[in-house]
Amino acid sequence: MPVFREVLAHAAAAPHRVAVRYGDTTRSYAQLARHAERARPDVKPGTLVPLPDGDPVAQLTGLLAADAAGAVPLSCDPSWRPEHRRALLAPLPDVVDEAGAHDLAWAGFTSGSTGRPRVVVRSRSSWTGSFAATDRLTGVTAADTVLVPGALSWSLTAFAAAHALAAGATVRLTGDWSVPSLLAAAPDADVVHLVPHRLAAVLDARPERLRTAVVGGAALGTALRERAADAGVGVVAYYGATELSFVAVDPDGTGLRPFDGVEIELRAGEVWVRSPWLAHGYVGAAAGPLRRDADGWATVGDLAADAAGPLVLRGRGDGAILTGGATVVPEDVEAVLAAVPGVEGVVVLGLPHAGLGQVVAAVVQGDGVRRAVLEATARARLTPAQRPRRWLAVDELPRTSSGKPARALVAALPARPLT
Repeated sequence: MPVFREVLAHAAAAPHRVAVRYGDTTRSYAQLARHAERARPDVKPGTLVPLPDGDPVAQLTGLLAADAAGAVPLSCDPSWRPEHRRALLAPLPDVVDEAGAHDLAWAGFTSGSTGRPRVVVRSRSSWTGSFAATDRLTGVTAADTVLVPGALSWSLTAFAAAHALAAGATVRLTGDWSVPSLLAAAPDADVVHLVPHRLAAVLDARPERLRTAVVGGAALGTALRERAADAGVGVVAYYGATELSFVAVDPDGTGLRPFDGVEIELRAGEVWVRSPWLAHGYVGAAAGPLRRDADGWATVGDLAADAAGPLVLRGRGDGAILTGGATVVPEDVEAVLAAVPGVEGVVVLGLPHAGLGQVVAAVVQGDGVRRAVLEATARARLTPAQRPRRWLAVDELPRTSSGKPARALVAALPARPLT
């Protein structure tokens, strides 16, 4: 994390100001700085340091402690089972052996196409350099309370917490996206970072202090923006990716325009970006959707309408599913479900959803395959975002000449609910 020095400065200038609040736990800036200093790991710069399981305050303290040591804090999804976490961490290198590793500030898992998530790393400058532009969009000051729901394993939430601490604000954590957590925390918030499908829940709380909602992870509907405006809440919507950081922003409902410092180019409908905010890449040079060219442009395969004016997104070219702010690669889910006895073929795709953008759906071929068995496998081996919410059965999947399921034809098939 790139904010330990800022936390120290705030601790010196205003030691009793509240830095973070989670449930009944409160830490002042002086306390947060002291706890992070005590937890500083004795490691070489560039060392990957997995964050501890537990409450979000401990994780945020761990982020700061790793930053103080020049290490790279690695955020893991708290919903992972211990055995899943161990399996993902076991093959990772102890030290990020990359050019400029001394400036790497954060690492987090993102979906992979080979069944194993990749670790994305970014530099301190790719975050701190964008803080000024984020200040202008959000208006966050030291007098504010910034609500950051969800797990700190997401780049969206990790960035939001880092930016708020750098500004000297109070970070209000919930640890999850549950509606009760949001309803309890919303009345204290001046600014909130969240995904579209949870903005309605925050507005349901009728928060009198809330002035700005920063919304990313999926498209924001016009009706939801209008409802927020009726409640006196301004909405800053943005498009980005873990690998690209901020790409485009819509602060007023007129459409997505390039974020400060970002150049956007469409190549055959594919979005390419050049900016100072790009992530460093994947640990160990793992393969993934991030591609670069020799001139500093990068893409993750997202598509957009090739027309003048605001950026209009058309989904991910590789078939990735964007659901409630998470990116799910279909092949990851298919690899798990295909191993279930009786499954002769399975295609995972995204179906439109008004709140989440898309939901994960599994189309299964196989006589006698039971939904309950598939759901049990999904619970045991997939993260919550990856688990299908809709289960469909077909007599036979269309296939290509090589025998692979013809993914593009599956959505048009007559399918029935899988029981």
